Amino acid sequence: MLTTSDFKKGLVIQLDSAPCLLIDITVQSPSARGANTMVKTRYRNLLTGQVLDRTFRSGDKVDEADYERHKGQFLYADGSNGVFMDLETFEQFEMEEEAFATISPYLIEGAEVTLGLFQGRMVVAEPQMVVELTVTDTAPVIKHATATSETKDAVLETGLKLKVPPYLENGVKIKVDTRDGRFLSRA
Repeated sequence: MLTTSDFKKGLVIQLDSAPCLLIDITVQSPSARGANTMVKTRYRNLLTGQVLDRTFRSGDKVDEADYERHKGQFLYADGSNGVFMDLETFEQFEMEEEAFATISPYLIEGAEVTLGLFQGRMVVAEPQMVVELTVTDTAPVIKHATATSETKDAVLETGLKLKVPPYLENGVKIKVDTRDGRFLSRA
């Protein structure tokens, strides 16, 4: 059992029989005498993907979820689903189209991921924060362009479309932030 004093970002707790990842925590101490301190949380239900808010009183108890993080690897896309392998047990898991579509633009075969397992079942696969991908289609290099000038559209090897600096050309490996899908630098 965990109490509200154990809450921190990244902790996975069990609410309504589902694993929930704490995203944000705010503690409010009321000024009235005898009032309880309130712990406001924003969390993501890892089964449904919903982001919800819930307020707890200080000292409330919740269950810690039967949740484990394992190193994993993206094996291949099977139609619109993704197939992943746990690098510790070599067990394979399949991710449905809806959840896979959000991370597939950052995955190439053999990419390392972090697998989230709830009661032995994969509920989430998280790509690394920064991935290296190759530019496959972009406009020609613009002469005398600097890194701070305008950007141009580019298509990467996974089909991801994003804005890149004008000095990049086809075949160049770049680093992409998977949290917001933006260009970081050349690889």
